[in-house]
Amino acid sequence: MGELRLMKGNEVLAEAAVRCGCDGYFGYPITPQSEVMETLMELRPWETTGMVVLQAESEVASINMVYGAAATGKRAMTSSSSPGVSLMQEGISYIAGAELPCLIVNVQRGGPGLGTIQPSQADYFQTTKGGGHGDYRLITLAPASVQEMHDFVELAFDLAFKYRNPAMILTDGALGQMMEKVELADQKPRWTREEILARSGSWATTGKTPDRQRNVVTSLELDSEKMEQNNIRLQAKYQQIEENEVRYEEILCDDAEYLMVAFGTSSRVCQKALEVLREQGVKVGLLRPITLWPFPSKVIGEMARKVKGILVVEMSAGQMVEDVKLAVFDACCCVPVAYTGRMGGILPSPGEVVEAFEQKLLKR
Repeated sequence: MGELRLMKGNEVLAEAAVRCGCDGYFGYPITPQSEVMETLMELRPWETTGMVVLQAESEVASINMVYGAAATGKRAMTSSSSPGVSLMQEGISYIAGAELPCLIVNVQRGGPGLGTIQPSQADYFQTTKGGGHGDYRLITLAPASVQEMHDFVELAFDLAFKYRNPAMILTDGALGQMMEKVELADQKPRWTREEILARSGSWATTGKTPDRQRNVVTSLELDSEKMEQNNIRLQAKYQQIEENEVRYEEILCDDAEYLMVAFGTSSRVCQKALEVLREQGVKVGLLRPITLWPFPSKVIGEMARKVKGILVVEMSAGQMVEDVKLAVFDACCCVPVAYTGRMGGILPSPGEVVEAFEQKLLKR
């Protein structure tokens, strides 16, 4: 067993980054995720692993620093919260267009606008539909515990490098500030130059080698036909990710006559609501998407054929519910899909979820 600690979600993001061998963190403080950088400054990894930690002058600067570091084949990351991630969208699109691996963490807060510092899930559209310009996708992981905040850092880097694509951990202020017991991974070394060349030498800007010229990283292509071919190649890669990397958790779904769908903090609320409804004799299951993109559309469609109704619970006005409805539609199923949630930084309570379930699906 690894080292056990009681830690905040934001703190464990920083600890996990150091322990998985991250080469560089570039960020800018914004509540409720500022502890990520603060913890890194306290850990001082530049003295132990050689990891670079830099507070940029803005979110725009930080994402472009990630772009530059990622282009060299290094493991680079940033973190921010909703308004800050909005400022990064152009850079994220550039990174996706250049097919560079990196990690972006969004500890969501309520909006729109400057909004509040309280937790939200209202950045779902921005993250899963491509918040910047062009046809691109982000591999998106949604943790539901502090342990997953830790585990998903290394997983996100692994997926990013496997597919040469930016990855995002989409979490929220509740998980960022929550303290739970977490098992920390053992320290892993940063990659050597030889390891970087072996993994990424075909595309990374590592300079000339005896057997090849220097690589050039860019997302620019002025020839429209060539740009279309770039897009076709990207879409083929995204299809491969959809086929291979869907992740989800099923809770009490084997005998379920009704289904709840929720991610992150909302899924934890739903687990208590599930217990209450089960005690009342209502057979309800919970499907928790772990990857928001690629979305578990197929499994939701399959389950839709077996249940009488689906309730989607979100800390937003209802965004993921559209993907659930599409999954049900693609499965040629007519099961009713309802939504409930809170907005502006308020978490729904288990009692509110139970009440919405009874009113919208049980009609009582």
